[in-house]
Amino acid sequence: PGAAANAQIPSAPDGSNTDVQGLAVPSAGAAIAKAITGAYLSSGGNAFSSRTASFIVQEHFPPAPTTAGLESGPLFGVQFSQLPCSDLSARASDGLIGPKRSPLGLAADPGGFPLYQNGVVVGGIGVIADGVYGFDPNVLDRDNDLDEAIALAGTVGFEAPVSIRADRITADGTSLRYTDVEYPQLGNVAGASFAATAGALVPVTGYYSGAGLLAGSAYGTEASGVRASTPAEFAIRDAFVLSDGAGVNRYPVRGGTDAGDVSAPITAAEAQAILEEAFTVMSRARAQIRQPLDSRAQVTISLVDTRGRVLGIVRSPDAPIFGIDVSLQKARTANFFSGAFAANELLATPGEPSQFVARLRTFLGDPNALTGAFAFSDRANGNLSRPYFPDGELGQPNGPLSRPIQQFNPFSTGLQSALVLGNLGQHLQFVTGASGTDTPRGCTGLPGVAGGNSRLANGIQIFPGSVPVYRGGQLVGGIGVSGDGIDQDDMISFLGLHNAGQRVGGIGNAPRDIRADRIVVQVGSRQVRLRYVNCPFAPFLDTPTQNVCEGL
Repeated sequence: PGAAANAQIPSAPDGSNTDVQGLAVPSAGAAIAKAITGAYLSSGGNAFSSRTASFIVQEHFPPAPTTAGLESGPLFGVQFSQLPCSDLSARASDGLIGPKRSPLGLAADPGGFPLYQNGVVVGGIGVIADGVYGFDPNVLDRDNDLDEAIALAGTVGFEAPVSIRADRITADGTSLRYTDVEYPQLGNVAGASFAATAGALVPVTGYYSGAGLLAGSAYGTEASGVRASTPAEFAIRDAFVLSDGAGVNRYPVRGGTDAGDVSAPITAAEAQAILEEAFTVMSRARAQIRQPLDSRAQVTISLVDTRGRVLGIVRSPDAPIFGIDVSLQKARTANFFSGAFAANELLATPGEPSQFVARLRTFLGDPNALTGAFAFSDRANGNLSRPYFPDGELGQPNGPLSRPIQQFNPFSTGLQSALVLGNLGQHLQFVTGASGTDTPRGCTGLPGVAGGNSRLANGIQIFPGSVPVYRGGQLVGGIGVSGDGIDQDDMISFLGLHNAGQRVGGIGNAPRDIRADRIVVQVGSRQVRLRYVNCPFAPFLDTPTQNVCEGL
């Protein structure tokens, strides 16, 4: 009793409100989003909080008044993942299997932490008490954040190991932030209980009945929905897959479903080779965001055909959970923007998304953009989705798929957020009881394909880690990777696909002359080239070889 029912999302810098900016959202939904963020961004090798998320999703990295001019955060756009409309994420009605959807995607508002037992992440806690669901634009100070203090108190007995907290991990030479409130600042919470308090469990429509406390399911068990693969499912023995809780692999390796659209779809054998080779590259790669140093990378790998249908999802045992949904977003994004269908399907989408086609064509000086002439990786798509182009450079125009900087904050990124605005609005009405109809299992208003969902059924992603798959000059799908550093994700997708092509023949990366890094944009008096992939310089644990993607 007394807790505010709603929390306010900040407006844009110029006071305008686009997408979900300026909305009052259910506090319970915001708290759930924070808890999911703490749990899903973390693993046995890294403990990230919702403050960490704030640190890595803004227009400059690290976010501060003095860093204006630096590039955007490495996970720019990740907040629009784990969406309530995702066709991958499980709902409360599906039981305990995961990964679960979030009412508001991932949170950048401090007050969400992972929970650990014996060094293993077992869940998350999220708190909202201050009435604001926002982000921290300035890391140069230390906030006395009420949400964060209460949530940190809730982790007592379930603390993240200090050695893997975000402040022990660097990105681009910068230590990340875990919390602005430390345990010594808290009052003594030993023996705290609900007894004699005025609080009560509350139902949250679509998430929790309020009928009592629930036990979780142990990660890696069938009940959790994420388990070790069987030899019949995947040859590499430490691969994990998604399961339905009853022993059935939700996304078994299979061939493409798009025989009516492409002359020779990806075969099951080719899909197996792509996933195995990408997994092998991952297993050799040095991790960017894990402790101890020289740990191997741990990621999730997704493969789709041109319709966006999943041809297989595999992951390493300790990859962060957020990467499951994100890897699929990335695979679908690379496939979609590389396809001859992209412009027409965006133009057929109700509302603002259709307007981004003209914006992109004007920006590139190409009246035929998004008709399949170029292959777009997620890195290239991300270049076009930043509020400055080139990324971070003050005084430059926004990318054509982004909001202008005066209208930008993490709650309105551009095409990414516009595509799912209707889904978020419908879901929030359902959560608050204003509507009895939830958002469907399938994001965006894009046209459905072959009687099913759209090609972007869990939204798009705009940070690196995916490439389209080609057979000669024909697009046949996309591969997406997520869970480690963005350069590692790029390498695993690009080099894994290349190695699969060498192994089985026929499929591989896009021909060099149609990759998006052949696109040159006139910015004032200079020309700026898009980027396709960026692989780490010396990425492997078992060899000192450098520039492993060079010339491929």
